[in-house]
Amino acid sequence: MEIRIRDEFIKLGQALKLADLVSDGVEAKYVINDGLVKVNGEVDTRRGRKVYGGDVISYNGQDVKVLSGNE
Repeated sequence: MEIRIRDEFIKLGQALKLADLVSDGVEAKYVINDGLVKVNGEVDTRRGRKVYGGDVISYNGQDVKVLSGNE
């Protein structure tokens, strides 16, 4: 799965919502805080983590590649 962002980066919680991996910001907060989300293969518990084009977010058995507007 891929998501495309318009800006230079997107915050991790927003990216999870954009990819429809969570239903809202509250759910994103819980799954991130619980250590269930990986960015580029490493667990990250910061909901505000900046995710850039080329990064891969993994959650619940799904991988999502982030594409910047110019990719």
